[in-house]
Amino acid sequence: MSITITFIDPHGKPVTASAEAGDSLLRVGQAAGLPLEGTCEGQMACSTCHVIVAADWFDRLPPASEEEEDMLDFAAGARRTSRLSCQIELTGEIDGLTVRVPSESNDLRRM
Repeated sequence: MSITITFIDPHGKPVTASAEAGDSLLRVGQAAGLPLEGTCEGQMACSTCHVIVAADWFDRLPPASEEEEDMLDFAAGARRTSRLSCQIELTGEIDGLTVRVPSESNDLRRM
């Protein structure tokens, strides 16, 4: 089953990506060329994969764990609907999800 995700890049440009169920939002965003560093490789030890979930999608996602909430305290530009993309597993229920990569994002892999 193919899942479509729309990322809004730091400049406001939409980037549509296709993924498979079970993949993480972080890996899909990285494959689409977005500046989602993911320094800890999905171990929830950093906030470099921070995204802002569209308000109409936020409550449809499983809630963030306490550990994820703690890491979001360190995320640049965090908002009420912020999540770590490494913690969002893609399922058919979130086909069409829209997230924004904050303008404060820096991907040191690109320097």
